[in-house]
Amino acid sequence: MKPLPDYPWDRMEPYIERARRHPGGIVDLSIGSPVDATPDIIREALSEATDAHAYPATIGTPALRQAIIDWFQRRRGVTGLTEANVLPTIGSKELVALLPFMLGLGEGDVVVHPLAAYPTYAIGAALAGATAFGSDEPAAWPERTRLIWLNSPGNPDGRVLSIDELRAARARALQLGATIVSDECYAELGWDEPWNTEQIPSILDPRVIEGDRSNTLAVYSLSKQSNMAGYRAAFVAGCATLIGRITTVRKHAGLMLPAPLQAAMVVALGDDVHVAEQKELYRVRRDILLPAVEAAGFRIDQSRAGLYIWATEGRDAWDSIDRLASLGIVAGPGHFYGDAYPEHVRFSLTATDERIAAAAERLTA
Repeated sequence: MKPLPDYPWDRMEPYIERARRHPGGIVDLSIGSPVDATPDIIREALSEATDAHAYPATIGTPALRQAIIDWFQRRRGVTGLTEANVLPTIGSKELVALLPFMLGLGEGDVVVHPLAAYPTYAIGAALAGATAFGSDEPAAWPERTRLIWLNSPGNPDGRVLSIDELRAARARALQLGATIVSDECYAELGWDEPWNTEQIPSILDPRVIEGDRSNTLAVYSLSKQSNMAGYRAAFVAGCATLIGRITTVRKHAGLMLPAPLQAAMVVALGDDVHVAEQKELYRVRRDILLPAVEAAGFRIDQSRAGLYIWATEGRDAWDSIDRLASLGIVAGPGHFYGDAYPEHVRFSLTATDERIAAAAERLTA
């Protein structure tokens, strides 16, 4: 097995300590962990399901599988899914990290991921002994590619892939004989035209797959839209053959989503009101923070959807992180998201209204 890198966020400790010393306190915009309460209807569903004396099914309850199917059709425009096409997972990060292993990848295989990328894509490749390759250009994906990760809306950059871009990526994957997986957990959080009024497309959209889900998966998490990060509530959908293989591995490994959490997911997936309310909270915070970041001398790139503002002031990200720490603000350096954006920083919208306002005041002072 290839050696794993050190956990990158450990390098942030000096800057975090410096930010804590600010007279107005720290404003932590570095990690995308929700700060708002989990909706009451979800918490009540969890409480009512605590008589969980039997082992839960790895494949999920029939009610949960149907809720996932219904949600994909209602919220993502994805039709034709059956119970064989969906599977709950214990959060999405464990699936991202373990999928190369579950699919049997190893030495000599390539895992493609976006240039600006959540680091777990590369970690998953390393855990399986495969090679990670960052690229947004399908034509550049090497012949040895076995797994392709898309991320739309992107973390950290908020990039949204159009139907045409998804189709081109999938066509290249089929040409290579590779599995293609789209990580779509920010899809309810569209901000700029046209995504403020249109559904952000899924790779399982009928216009993309044209009736053929083979070697194609979509991953989703309720952490962001429902403030359920602590529940580890997620799911994967798509190719029935791949879902079957992943299910078998998970059965052998005992990877089961706890029964009370499955009950909570059913309620969360069936209620669109709390999702709209949460999106509005993030919209207000974004409307305050984004112009303040620009006023502080940063250029905003992409950031059309999702929970982050991706920005640069044209110098090394560590210099920007140092400057922000002097204002009591913590952000994420672009170095943590691959080698392609060493001058960018990521600002998260997951802070309270009061902390977002404090950050904006300091950035514009």
